[in-house]
Amino acid sequence: MGANAYGSESLGIRGKPVKPGKKDIAIQCKISGRQLEELQKHTWQMCEAFGLDTKIDNYKGVKPISFYSWDLDCLLDVLDMTLNDAKEYPDKQDEGYIQLHKLYVSLKHDYKETYEN
Repeated sequence: MGANAYGSESLGIRGKPVKPGKKDIAIQCKISGRQLEELQKHTWQMCEAFGLDTKIDNYKGVKPISFYSWDLDCLLDVLDMTLNDAKEYPDKQDEGYIQLHKLYVSLKHDYKETYEN
């Protein structure tokens, strides 16, 4: 089996690869520097999201990365849980927390603009 954009193939009910439909809209954004470093620390929480963890782990921050609505659903949930975890980020003034929060706000805004209008 070949790999898809996520780094591995997602299989549907009949064992065939699941692909985005013609009407599925992807959001493209560039994530780099500290934001990317912080995001990649938490990809293990996305392990059941059809390769989203691998896609983010392999991302280098050079070109824009594409996310579909289902990717962002998972990503925003993981970021929300992580940012509200006092054990993960006890200091809300920490640069890692600040950068991850900025990414969360930006992705949430893009999600609302694209999928809720």
